[in-house]
Amino acid sequence: MKEPLLEPVLRKLRIRRVLPTLRRYPDCCLLDVGCGRNHLLLDSVAPFVARGVGIDYKVPEMEFGKIKTIRLMLADVLPFPAESFDVVTMLAVLEHLAAPVVLLKEIQRILKKEGRLVLTVPGKAARPVLEFLAYRLKIISAGEIREHKKYYDRAELEELFSQCGMVIERHEYFQFGMNNFCIVKKMP
Repeated sequence: MKEPLLEPVLRKLRIRRVLPTLRRYPDCCLLDVGCGRNHLLLDSVAPFVARGVGIDYKVPEMEFGKIKTIRLMLADVLPFPAESFDVVTMLAVLEHLAAPVVLLKEIQRILKKEGRLVLTVPGKAARPVLEFLAYRLKIISAGEIREHKKYYDRAELEELFSQCGMVIERHEYFQFGMNNFCIVKKMP
């Protein structure tokens, strides 16, 4: 199935946004939550990580070099021991979750003490634009947009993370304020 025109461009922009942060954690153990069928982020950071794991319900299971993908629904419990990852990424995933607290508590559990969650999530201003691009122009996936449960601003993200034992270390809006970029750490 051919992807709508703008989808790969938006994905590459998100990846480009997080790569500088990931490079600050050389030889880390990375978990990419919602890695997608093509696990592009993992492929992009492979030279910089000691081990990379991607989970997604769409990804074929495979292991190649230091990269492994696991087909998995984002359910209640992630199949990893506590404190097993230095960095967890979630690019354009949070907005799809009906119960984000459950997954975020799991991420907090599997992050090492000094670990970080790096994520992107659409901001509130993105909703009408994304709906126009999906439903009118048909250049992004209408199915993906229909699956969005929530759009976030910084205050909502701070509240959400505090419920999960985490705190925002860095927050920026990007793509003309349409997206949130966050680096989140465990609370001391």
